[in-house]
Amino acid sequence: MKLKIVLICLLTIGFLTSCKSKKQVVHSQPKTAHHKVVERTEEIAQRETENEVKTTIFSSTEDYIQFFKEAAIEEMRIYKIPASITLAQGILESSSGNSELTKRSNNHFGIKCHKGWEGNHTLYDDDEKGECFRVYDNPTTSYRDHSLFLTSRSRYSKLFNLAPGDYVSWANGLSDAGYATDRRYPAKLIGLIEKFELSKYDAEVLGKSFVAQKSSKSSNYIVVKGDTLYSISKKYDLSVEELKKMNGLHSNEISIGQTLSLTK
Repeated sequence: MKLKIVLICLLTIGFLTSCKSKKQVVHSQPKTAHHKVVERTEEIAQRETENEVKTTIFSSTEDYIQFFKEAAIEEMRIYKIPASITLAQGILESSSGNSELTKRSNNHFGIKCHKGWEGNHTLYDDDEKGECFRVYDNPTTSYRDHSLFLTSRSRYSKLFNLAPGDYVSWANGLSDAGYATDRRYPAKLIGLIEKFELSKYDAEVLGKSFVAQKSSKSSNYIVVKGDTLYSISKKYDLSVEELKKMNGLHSNEISIGQTLSLTK
């Protein structure tokens, strides 16, 4: 009888010990898994922070020009692309550095990935949904890549036979070569060049005296950041209603890059 009691006690102790061991295993697994998930999340967050593009925000088009004029001059000296054209394209394509795409990518010229691009990229809705655009670590790299883009494609080769500093022919040539689908692209570039007298940087590179020019396109005005119909009307001695009538506008809303006629 005593032997039976001893055996029963031993079996009971063994059973309780086994249950306790199993419970410890069950509880330990979730803790380990949770720890790994936290570590993985922190790794992803760290990597995203490291890859974040740092951009510069500009309060005006004049500030944008002052910031990039030396880069445009340097590109003209090396690659023979008029500094005025480079700056005007930068202003127009990036909305003076403040477009959503530019702030996301440091891409100041709207250059898409194209075949052979091995750098970083971002997807953005342009002519089509989710198009691939190049991403740069800093904006001056975008200026250099713009020069390489134009000089490495045969469709732009005729532009380099133009008279140095001929921004009107360059503006039209870029459009003819298919740089942009907007048929008003040349007029917008020329309007920006003449409004901000960007051709003075061409003259600096060419060692010539600067003389402000006005082409046949100068009767148009290109809307830039901060413009309103009221401010434009005051600048050109017009009324808001006259501006609206000349341009077929039914409201006071205007957008950056929009071309307004100034001819009564």
